Amino acid sequence: MGRKILLEKINIPGIKTYEVYRQNGGYASVEKALKQMTPDEITEEVKTSGIRGRGGAGFPVGMKWSFIDKKSGRPRHLVCNADESEPGTFKDRFLMEYIPHLLIEGMITSSYALGANLSYIYIRGEYMWVFKILERAIKEAYAAGWLGKNILGTGYDLDLHVHCGAGAYICGEETALIESLEGKRGNPRIKPPFPAVSGLWQNPTVVNNVESISAVPWIVLNSGEEYAKIGIGRSTGTKLISASGHIKNPGVYEIELGLSVEEFMNSDEYLGGMIDDRPLKALVPGGSSVPILPVNLIYKTANGDDRLMTYESLADGGFATGSAMGSGGFIVYNDTTCIVRNTWNFSRFYHHESCGQCTPCREGTGWLEKILWRIENGQGREEDIELLWSIQSKIEGNTICPLGDAASWPVAAAIRHFREEFEYHIRFPEKIKNRDHFVAEPFEKVRHLVTKQTV
Repeated sequence: MGRKILLEKINIPGIKTYEVYRQNGGYASVEKALKQMTPDEITEEVKTSGIRGRGGAGFPVGMKWSFIDKKSGRPRHLVCNADESEPGTFKDRFLMEYIPHLLIEGMITSSYALGANLSYIYIRGEYMWVFKILERAIKEAYAAGWLGKNILGTGYDLDLHVHCGAGAYICGEETALIESLEGKRGNPRIKPPFPAVSGLWQNPTVVNNVESISAVPWIVLNSGEEYAKIGIGRSTGTKLISASGHIKNPGVYEIELGLSVEEFMNSDEYLGGMIDDRPLKALVPGGSSVPILPVNLIYKTANGDDRLMTYESLADGGFATGSAMGSGGFIVYNDTTCIVRNTWNFSRFYHHESCGQCTPCREGTGWLEKILWRIENGQGREEDIELLWSIQSKIEGNTICPLGDAASWPVAAAIRHFREEFEYHIRFPEKIKNRDHFVAEPFEKVRHLVTKQTV
């Protein structure tokens, strides 16, 4: 197992309580930050660490902090994005549920670095039990003097609140999250202005993911330089991976970036290989919004290099032969999986979650869902594949927020890598009437039918 930063203390009995967390070194970064460091020094440490946003975009955290407007004199805010609505992703929930004080410690240290005196944790509506855990932990932190007025006698004040969303995927986008936090409908804002200049209540605001903020205490205590030594290249530090699908050991794993995909997949220390030892067919490495990879591009890149668990290696080859780290939602598929049904399921989700503000997304996601449904249900037409390709290409890059891209990329990748499966559904509708058509007869056994008919 590699080095642990976030999950090092996760198995200590009672670690979710303040007393046990404090006894095991909790809140030490707050003491160091408030008594020994200036806000700018903390920001520089985070920049030196090279840590990139763990919510999906992968933007350097320290650079994002440095953009916050300090000249206007307006109040500043830190908002933690705990919406975590990306299908296949559940690592933030794991952190908040089992070691909530780590996030709270990170919020205090990060808020101090940003000069924020009022900060929020925005949590998804379906995480109500986690919401209650955070509320209890924040109450403990207030009682112990880590939140409120004049923290540790340093003159620094911070109030921290948890805001529960209403279950909208779109509120994972930072400006839609801010709109929702202000009590409005969660529609993304047009940028610029960016939140760092005009965010919550038009005040300078930084929005960071749970995992990103939870890594800050370690960086402050051990230095950004030490953090940067973990990982490889521009992919520094550790990363939480939510692993699910047809694997022996699903769960949340903390890996050192740079681990090979093959070792992560097959080592007994991690996923343990395929369940029932059925063949690997495909992989979504970063949550439902990133392109799916076929088996020949999972362990090796198109150039023949080992595929690594890094931002750069997973994206090697662009979307033609690569994918993305995304939020770390690692979904594994064996040969019984129907790629058409899986793609329809993703499209159904994005259609449902579109806020409707942008015409390409509002209309296009509905079209994608309907066309994929009819292909999966034996009503597909020969021209449907090209129609899907055309629709997704008109959504990508033409919306205010990335939800349009998130809806189009899975469809494009499925057609790019698994076009023959789409053709099979359209040409042999009688064979796919059974929902589990590839369980008894995996596609590799019937691929010749498509090839033969094409010839």
